[in-house]
Formats: sequence, structure tokens, C-alpha cells
Amino acid sequence: MFDGFWDNIFRYPRYFITILLGVVLNAFAPLVPLLKRPITLIAILGLFAGSLFFLTLTLRAMLGLSTI
Repeated sequence: MFDGFWDNIFRYPRYFITILLGVVLNAFAPLVPLLKRPITLIAILGLFAGSLFFLTLTLRAMLGLSTI
């Protein structure tokens, strides 16, 4: 009845990683041509760094953590 149960369960992490990798590759594939030009590369990196900084400050404020 449960012959391949654990084999089937251990396939799920591999399936999850495959789906996640596919989503990431499809999300960032349109940005690859933009990264070849230095101006857009700097703009995209600045946008990414600014977004990360904004997210960090927002989470620190929401959780009541020190701003230092």
C-alpha cells in the first residue's frame, strides 16, 4: 500500500527547487539585455539597493528594532 511513499515524499523538495528556479529565471530573463548597458545596469542596481534598504528600514520600524 505504501511502497513508494517515502520516495514520493523526497521528490517534493526537488520539485519545489525546480519550480522556484523556473520562476526566478523567467522573472529576470527580460532584464538581461538591460544589464549589458552600463547606465541601465547602474540604475537597476541602485533600484535594487534602494528597495532592499527601504524594506530593511520598514521591517525594523514595524518590529520595533533599534535603527542602529
